[in-house]
Amino acid sequence: MRAAGSDLSRLHTELSKAEEAGDKAAIIELSRRIVAIAPNEAGTSETLLQTQFDAEDFDGAAKSLDAWQKAVKRPPAAIEDFRGDIFAQRKDYQNAERHWLAFLAKKPSTADAANTYDKLADLCADQARWTDNVAYRTKAIAAEDTAARHVFRACALLRLHEWDAAYADMAKANKMDSTDAQVKEWLPQFERLESFLPEIKALDARIAKSPNDAGLLLERAHLFTLAERSVLALDDCEHAMKLEPASMRARIQTGEALLDVKRAEDAAKLQVSPRLARAPDGHVREKVLQELGDEDAWIRQSPGKSEPLAARAKTLRELRQFVLVLADARAALGIDDKSAAAHFEAAQ
Repeated sequence: MRAAGSDLSRLHTELSKAEEAGDKAAIIELSRRIVAIAPNEAGTSETLLQTQFDAEDFDGAAKSLDAWQKAVKRPPAAIEDFRGDIFAQRKDYQNAERHWLAFLAKKPSTADAANTYDKLADLCADQARWTDNVAYRTKAIAAEDTAARHVFRACALLRLHEWDAAYADMAKANKMDSTDAQVKEWLPQFERLESFLPEIKALDARIAKSPNDAGLLLERAHLFTLAERSVLALDDCEHAMKLEPASMRARIQTGEALLDVKRAEDAAKLQVSPRLARAPDGHVREKVLQELGDEDAWIRQSPGKSEPLAARAKTLRELRQFVLVLADARAALGIDDKSAAAHFEAAQ
């Protein structure tokens, strides 16, 4: 017993030195040795797991967690929290949520509860579950109220188009702590969007009456793009594309939004190139988008004519989308192989 106690004392001394030096490999190894001798040392087990997470050794963390759970008669609540973390890393959201809720059921400290509600909210964001995200953000605020948490809830409320509630949260955050990093980052973005809200709200009302009108969705998406709220634009664009898969305006606006959120590979799947022509403000001109919309309608109304396809090919050439130009030009030539306009576009 004395030898074990002596070994523990020495290992704890070495662990303290490793922690001071920030030596993750040493912290992991020494923590393993300590819990092998004293499996009930919950603090050291937590240190081991947290360090493995920091080192992104998630497989090792899972093994350590299993060993800890087997070694103790009454597993501490932290095991549920760590288990949720591991499932979240594996993107097994259902099990992550289950374990985090089990951790919360054990009544952790308010700070730990708030942090876990934050993680649950982030998990919902990964799945675009915005109503659930807001609910968890609200619980995090109830547990521990901070300016940053109001900002996070405000951003989630934007995804739900709950404009007034979002701006109330942002105002609350700014009043609580105008120096908070999240407030300083997001307040100017909210202020930029605010100038577009009258037009957006007018479109909201029209869309509520005609939810399957892709044209209205694309109009609102363009406003979101101008306001530099690309994720909101993408939501509307993707909805419009589901309603009208053949719409070139929807394809171009979706591609623009994808490029704006740094998803060039997904834009490429739509054959939208990063060379997309934009106005000096960094966005595709509204006039060009309207032309594409008009040409889409012309094509739908004239299925046996080459002219509208050739016209749309010309507009796409102005946007520097040459793969799409060629597709429209060839489709036009398939209808009328003598079309001069189609031959011109195909040759570009």
